Amino acid sequence: MSQKATDYLNISRAESLKNPKEKFLYRLLEILPGFLSWSTLIGAFLFSWLAPTGVAIFIILFDLYWLLKTAYLSFHQISSFKQMKKNIKTDWLEKLEHLGEWKRIYHIVVLPMYKEGKEIVRSSCQSLVDSKYPKEKIIIVLSAEERAGKKATQIAQELKKEFSGKFLKFFVTTHPQNLPGEVIGKGSNTAWAIKEAKEKIIKPLNLRYEDILVSTFDIDTKPYPQYFSCLTFHYLTTENPLKSSYQPIPIYNNNIWTAPNFSRVIATSNTFWQMMQQDRPEAMITYSSHATPFKVLNEVGYPKNIVPDDSRIFWKSYLFYNGDYKVVPLHYPVSMDAVLAKSLFRTAINQYKQQRRWAWGCVDIPFLLFGFIKNKKISLSKKLYYSWDILEGFLSWATVSLLIFFLGWLPLLLGGDNFNVTLLSYNLPVATRNLMTISMVGVLASCIISFLILPPKPKGIGKTKNLSLLLQWILLPFTLIFFGSIPAIDAQTRLIFGKYLGFWVTEKIRP
Repeated sequence: MSQKATDYLNISRAESLKNPKEKFLYRLLEILPGFLSWSTLIGAFLFSWLAPTGVAIFIILFDLYWLLKTAYLSFHQISSFKQMKKNIKTDWLEKLEHLGEWKRIYHIVVLPMYKEGKEIVRSSCQSLVDSKYPKEKIIIVLSAEERAGKKATQIAQELKKEFSGKFLKFFVTTHPQNLPGEVIGKGSNTAWAIKEAKEKIIKPLNLRYEDILVSTFDIDTKPYPQYFSCLTFHYLTTENPLKSSYQPIPIYNNNIWTAPNFSRVIATSNTFWQMMQQDRPEAMITYSSHATPFKVLNEVGYPKNIVPDDSRIFWKSYLFYNGDYKVVPLHYPVSMDAVLAKSLFRTAINQYKQQRRWAWGCVDIPFLLFGFIKNKKISLSKKLYYSWDILEGFLSWATVSLLIFFLGWLPLLLGGDNFNVTLLSYNLPVATRNLMTISMVGVLASCIISFLILPPKPKGIGKTKNLSLLLQWILLPFTLIFFGSIPAIDAQTRLIFGKYLGFWVTEKIRP
């Protein structure tokens, strides 16, 4: 595929386009997610006043839909959890022995770091040493940021000294600041690390691109012991492995015992969402820590001009390969940090900013829809499926929790006396309450699984902590609104007005 034919794959915003018509179209697509969300919320108020009876009927149907969807997702959550537990117990190295040529596979682990403390980076490196996979097949690329100052580079060099000799290579690089065409953040650092690994490791060692899997991790990511064996097995057994990315399940339990209640609820809820997605591979995209064949990264190019690089690399690959690209679920965990700062207030601020950064993934909507317009080789059915899936996903993120917890009361408050004397107005709160109560069964399932995935309790943690872990789920409505809908609306509104977010690095604190 020619460079000119794939220029649209490197778009980061409407301003990137030179053609005035294309720039206008892309700008409209940037406005679309926020327009849909605000139209939904404003429409809920407007029609509760103008057509309360119709809205009341819609509310009951809406709550029934979410009851069924909750049951559907809970089924996938339980199914995925069972598969994950099975995969944790599986001896993947033994399974590899039956495949013959598995030893030709090399793993590059990219660890982009900023100002994280030495112990956080060191614990991630140590987890790689502890993995049950031949270390002579693992290459570590620790990429510090020049803008982080000399301390970050010093930490990287100290860790290189400590861990050199424990892997095939422990390579340290420093990502220069202010390179043209880059957005500050994990994506540009990762892109630099991959380029450096190609020139200074892969070429000198004469490794085949097809034999290399690149795991791009957050700096706090600690894979479970058989991650590389499980990944290698799936790579060698999946159909069309060079047109696939590979996704583990992120479990935020590095510091789960010391994180505040709301942070644990958000972290665990995110784990459960990713767990559900593993059971629905047709709807999966890459998220946070994931693996990609080096051949793909070399052909497509890791995104360096966008904040949500983890999802964008999937969409770039999907468009580059004309729809012939997928994510393979590993049903195997990696451990990460829940949000934790030095104070409760600071933790809340950081949690909000992290959620807003994740919600900034809405910039993938104009990128994907514009890509579908430009790419004529992807089937219409695939375009319609993914267009609906991404639009519905971000619309739900921004609006559903607000609609569930407030929409049921709007017709009663705004509908007037004529509506409030009807039988429907009397039964509306009862119907919505009953439907939402039944849907809490899904929360109960999540509560139980959250206990089953907890790591061992550290010393100094009291027995009352278990009660706190149980009662924390009372905070779910609060977290869904204040750390779900509101940051999503914030991100989409910023995109409406072209106020593009930069990359915000989540502070890492370990007590």
